[in-house]
Amino acid sequence: MPENVVLPENAESGMPRAAHEGVPPRPSPESRVPSPAEYAVKFSENWLRELVDVPADRAALVERLTMSGLEVESVSALGGGLDGVVVAEIVEARPHPDADRLRVCAVHVGQGAPLQIVCGAPNARPGLKAPLATIGARLPDGVAIRAARLRGVESQGMLCSAKELGLDADASGLLELPADAPVGTPLARYLGLPDASIELKLTPNRPDCLGMLGLAYDVAAQFGGAVRPPRIEPVASAADATRGIRLEAGADCPRYLGRVIAGIDPAAPTPLWMAERLRRAGLRPIAAVVDVTNYVMLELGQPLHAFDDDKLDGDIVVRRARPGETLTLLDGTEAKLDEGFLLIADEARPLALAGVMGGMASRVTGDTRNVFLESAHFAPPAIMGRARRLGLSSDAAHRFERGVDPELPRLALERATALLLSIAGGTAGPVCSAERAQDLPSRPSVRLRRARLTRVLGVAVADAEVARMLTALGMTVAADDDGWRVTPPSRRFDIEREEDLIEEVARVHGYARIPARLPAGAFALAPESEARLPEAALREQMAARGYQEAICYAFVGADLLRTWGLEDGAVALANPLSADLAVMRTSLLPGLVQALALNRNRQQARVRLFEIGRSFLAGNGAPLETARVAAVACGEAAAEQWGEPARASDFFDLKGDLQSLCALGGEPGAWRYDTEGLPAWLHPGRGARVLRDGRPVGHVGALHPRLAKALDLGGDVYAFEVELEALAQRRVPRAEPVSRFPMVRRDIAVELPEEVAWDTLEATVRRAVGAQLADLFVFDRYSGPGLGDGRKSVAMGLILQDRSRTLTDEDADRCVASAVAALERECRAKLRG
Repeated sequence: MPENVVLPENAESGMPRAAHEGVPPRPSPESRVPSPAEYAVKFSENWLRELVDVPADRAALVERLTMSGLEVESVSALGGGLDGVVVAEIVEARPHPDADRLRVCAVHVGQGAPLQIVCGAPNARPGLKAPLATIGARLPDGVAIRAARLRGVESQGMLCSAKELGLDADASGLLELPADAPVGTPLARYLGLPDASIELKLTPNRPDCLGMLGLAYDVAAQFGGAVRPPRIEPVASAADATRGIRLEAGADCPRYLGRVIAGIDPAAPTPLWMAERLRRAGLRPIAAVVDVTNYVMLELGQPLHAFDDDKLDGDIVVRRARPGETLTLLDGTEAKLDEGFLLIADEARPLALAGVMGGMASRVTGDTRNVFLESAHFAPPAIMGRARRLGLSSDAAHRFERGVDPELPRLALERATALLLSIAGGTAGPVCSAERAQDLPSRPSVRLRRARLTRVLGVAVADAEVARMLTALGMTVAADDDGWRVTPPSRRFDIEREEDLIEEVARVHGYARIPARLPAGAFALAPESEARLPEAALREQMAARGYQEAICYAFVGADLLRTWGLEDGAVALANPLSADLAVMRTSLLPGLVQALALNRNRQQARVRLFEIGRSFLAGNGAPLETARVAAVACGEAAAEQWGEPARASDFFDLKGDLQSLCALGGEPGAWRYDTEGLPAWLHPGRGARVLRDGRPVGHVGALHPRLAKALDLGGDVYAFEVELEALAQRRVPRAEPVSRFPMVRRDIAVELPEEVAWDTLEATVRRAVGAQLADLFVFDRYSGPGLGDGRKSVAMGLILQDRSRTLTDEDADRCVASAVAALERECRAKLRG
């Protein structure tokens, strides 16, 4: 269950302050998707060193963490440059005589007379203890403190905020110190400084390091140190308050524990040591209950949640949401739920979204005196993607999605109980629990072979060192004849097979200590068929034609596909990153045209892009994938130059680019174009269907004006998309001798209807003449005066040749006569004089 943390709203505070105080915070936008940086984990270096012996300085620690796969994103040094900054107490604060926003404070520093300090902080008040930079001090940002006169009043130092001291980003007021802070004590010593806030960017397979204790075990294995886990003793029950727990969600929640803690002091301050550790981990201290749950989550890695016990009705029920059910969350948004969401409810209503975020109605406020602490284990598939569906992100969801140690809930509950009782008082009831033992994850042993380890790493690691490393990581290691039988701890969900153990040995042993050697052995190269054109040849051809390759997302928005008329058969994602990436693309063109539009909007008038990728259509079971080649072009036909006048691209430019790809296969006669069954996105007068061997394989032409307007393209855009398999087919080259018999040329001109395409003419002539036709081409076309409306004249050259003899004039005349007769019969053509 979530701790009270809403990352998208306030990643530093740990919880929107308004949620704690009972005022709904500003809801986060539903479309917001958290960036990976929000999932980094911060920790205090001093806290880590308290849990484990680290015989290395900060630089060595940071380098070793990164080299072991725990990438250090940033290191923020804290507490440097605080010489001369002491704990002080404001004993008097009066208005400045010449400035409404300033106050003249008398500040006691432990000895001598109080100092006079002019301060503009809104929280400056008598009795407040805050840091004071005395004269001669130099702050971390380089500001030197000296005596000054502010609006005519002398000031003998500066009262400081956390930001001015380089400890936090909060500059809203003075850093308030606890009432028992010893006046005159150097601030660095009082706050346990110097320290560093280290940020790790963890890969999804290492959720165990999202808790300080899990990270300590990893560091212990790296440096050979000993882990000093916090001592956690069961808290004896001192009251009878309990609640029943019912698990109705099967394996989604196999373990749930809770405990009533009555009579707490809601105004109890969070102790300084805990507040500082939270702050250095990126969470702002809020209130005792919230801070305890957050602290235990950071320490052990187990998210907790606290309910106001007085707002609960009857038993706690873990169940699936019902269709149409809603829940107002801590961030103020109303979540519309379905059966895919796991809920924590009572007998009357939903209370919280399990593993993601608590509900507003049962939250802990400043008036809460009785708390129900929850600690549970949720299966990752039950939590995965639920937060993103609602446009949310929380520390709890991030952890539960990746997997939390199923043995942690009881330890975390006992730890949180002891901390809360020591801070806020109260009495604890007995632990209430329910579990489904058969659904709890187990960690079977994994065999690691000595010979396999040596072969993969390329270096022998001593048996004792292997056993030490794996044991230090919390694994149970038993040696056998040829290696080890290793049982991973319950927190290591990523250890499933032998390769996982080899990886652990490699990273702890040190990648730098593993020699870089090429693997030995013979490789069998797969023969490349001459009957298939490699993709590289298509890429090179498109690049030679002036196109740049683009790689677009395979996911697009459903609305975009509807705009194109390509939504039929689209495969919806079960767990989309956002609404704009919710379905698999059914065509490459929507993404390519988006990229083209993006470039046009950035003053690129001439854009030519292509992509080789896959489209997806719903099928029986797995989606049907089709490899395709697509290209888009706009602007001038050629780049700006002096050699020829500027001319806008047209249909024939793009068709020529496509034909250059088709020609690579060596069978230009296999390709034809017609205008039947054009898709909605294609211009009906400037588009064509592409066929190979009579089978439709794609389309080419201008985008429909309605589509161009809907996409705000601002001009004509031409595109083609063809199946890759059709373009990849290649005729196997075959050497033939050059005929020693001469060629004969005959020209004919025919008048025919305008709608008869050249493809039809060519096919007709080739069928009529047969093998003696070596080549056929058009050298003139005319339409206009002298011809009827809807008529045209086409002049073509026939190159005739026979491989076995010299053709006579009679042979040539017979070929021409056959061609003319076929054209008259099949194409309604008439020979022109």
